[in-house]
Amino acid sequence: MPHRSDVHLLYAARCLRGFGDGFAVIILPAYLTAIGFNPIEIGLVATASLFGTAMFTLLIGLIAPRHDLRNMLLLGAGLMAFTGLAFPSSEHLILIAAVAFIGTINPSTGDIGVLVPLEHALLARGAADDERTRVFARYSLIGALSMAAGALAAGSTDALVAWGFADLAAFRLMFYLYAVLGVAAAVVYMRLPHARAEPSRPAAPLGPSRHVVYKLAALFGLDAFAGGFIVQSLLALWLFERFELSVATASLFFFWSGVLSAFSYPVAARLANRIGLVNTMVFTHIPSSICLIAAAFSPGLTLTLGLLLVRSALSQMDVPTRTSYVMAVVTPAERTAAASVTAVPRSLASSISPAFAGMLLTLPFSGLPLVLCGALKIVYDLGLLYSFRHIKPPEELARYRSEKAAALPVNTGSPRS
Repeated sequence: MPHRSDVHLLYAARCLRGFGDGFAVIILPAYLTAIGFNPIEIGLVATASLFGTAMFTLLIGLIAPRHDLRNMLLLGAGLMAFTGLAFPSSEHLILIAAVAFIGTINPSTGDIGVLVPLEHALLARGAADDERTRVFARYSLIGALSMAAGALAAGSTDALVAWGFADLAAFRLMFYLYAVLGVAAAVVYMRLPHARAEPSRPAAPLGPSRHVVYKLAALFGLDAFAGGFIVQSLLALWLFERFELSVATASLFFFWSGVLSAFSYPVAARLANRIGLVNTMVFTHIPSSICLIAAAFSPGLTLTLGLLLVRSALSQMDVPTRTSYVMAVVTPAERTAAASVTAVPRSLASSISPAFAGMLLTLPFSGLPLVLCGALKIVYDLGLLYSFRHIKPPEELARYRSEKAAALPVNTGSPRS
């Protein structure tokens, strides 16, 4: 079990990565537009990125149980540094797509990426059942706040232009900053102890929990396919094109969006303690999807941004609860594989829809990706509630048994008359 200081190191690495991801998802579509890419080509780059993430996450899941997790994290940090250096070095679609496939810059936000299942496995090993959701809520909170700060930093490109830099030069400097953050994350990971995925590895990556994990993976895949229609880079592109937002204005919006998402994580942990993990995932997600659908039909910028901010306050409350639930319903030996197996379909499914979304953004009603995303996410929520409402994690089972025992009549021991 890792020491508490090791958990704090994982939090620090998440902060560094989150800051980079926060500005990268906004800079990416702006940079690609500046070098002449159209929405369809940007959608293809997003698809390549998410598909590559899925493939590397699957590879991580297969080999992580047999290798040192610290070394795997260092490899991922090195890949982050490479991505920041390689992205601004080419303007050809094929090369850009190749870097997107191999690299770590994601057009989406949240808990996908090659480093995520490794960090999740280490965090889960360091947390007791009654602390696990709070640990993941803090992890998600740190990630979201750092991404919000990164989104705000994306607006510095306008300041660089005002100081005399060309647009492309300003964007490239941000990519180089992303590479520096990858090096900084590697320095943090080097302070972690060497550790394999589990002290005694199972005969197969997944064992007794495979059926539960596969069913969760299928549902998470549907959720991710829906989310792929409006990954953050495409949402930024939609705002750029529909309302002619500047990068600075968009970065301010995504900053507040990230802040609202961040503070929803500790609320989610408290809510899950009262109504359960599955109920928290479902009953916060559905209203957020309704707000997204409404934003697609909103006639003005202010109302649109307001609906999207409300969505941000609700849509990510399933992130720490979902992760905690997966870690809870599998055996400790299966946690790394379960994190990967549930993450891979998310990345694969989300890699399909951005290419379609890029085409849909060229239609007269450009809000169609938002409608499809919201509708499919509601289907996912209902499927999750139907399939897993009776499968409880250990802490909820213990609470249920305690409440059931308290409700039983007390035997006074008096003789029957």
